[in-house]
Amino acid sequence: MSYALAVGDFVSTDTAKPTAGRDRIFYGLVLLNAVCLVATLQIIFLKAPVESTMGIVQKIFYFHVPSAVGMYLGAGACFLGSALYLAKGDLKWDALARAGADVTVVMGLMLIISGPLWAARAWGRYWTWDPRLTTSLLNVLIYVAYTVMRSFSAGGEAERKFAAALGILGTANIPIIRYSVQKWGGQHPRVITKGGGGLSHPDMKLALMMGFVTFLLLSVVLIWQRMRLHMAQTQVEALEQEALELGIAGD
Repeated sequence: MSYALAVGDFVSTDTAKPTAGRDRIFYGLVLLNAVCLVATLQIIFLKAPVESTMGIVQKIFYFHVPSAVGMYLGAGACFLGSALYLAKGDLKWDALARAGADVTVVMGLMLIISGPLWAARAWGRYWTWDPRLTTSLLNVLIYVAYTVMRSFSAGGEAERKFAAALGILGTANIPIIRYSVQKWGGQHPRVITKGGGGLSHPDMKLALMMGFVTFLLLSVVLIWQRMRLHMAQTQVEALEQEALELGIAGD
């Protein structure tokens, strides 16, 4: 019963005794995120003006940039969970790392899909191997590898430690994405950073700010939900292993 005993404290403190207070906070965040999403969509499509050069395609910007922030948040959660798991061996941190990787993949795919839609209008082609595009794609592939490995591996301690190391190393790519335009140039536009074109209308700035708030809330909700799911899966695996060992011992 070694595996079951290894998760005994984890199960009893985090999944076997859910608190009503935590659930209220979680569902409150879900409701707040839903309200923010409706308000954000209204501002983007009904209030913010159409940009004179890019036209309606420019509104992709209000989803593209916030999804990058969500990807960074997911990667940060994966890094934090991985580091704490290696330091303390507590399975709740492993669940946080897995949840962070899941959200990084979702937000990263949104980033990679929305970027070429913008590029097709701005550059006349969907992909140019621009430094920021390339490093963003590499980042998504790293966390896809993480999630695939966790989904199909045995789930033992060795696999968890290897995944934690990958989660830590994968975070090293985040600052490369952030500063790739400044260091290596490329065609990727600068809009809100220094030297960029900026957002000319106050409603454009409001739409972007609401996009940030909505995607940050969405990322937090998804990380929380995925963490709860992975914790529950760990509990089930522990009970199954304990039942198997008890059955073998009974024979």
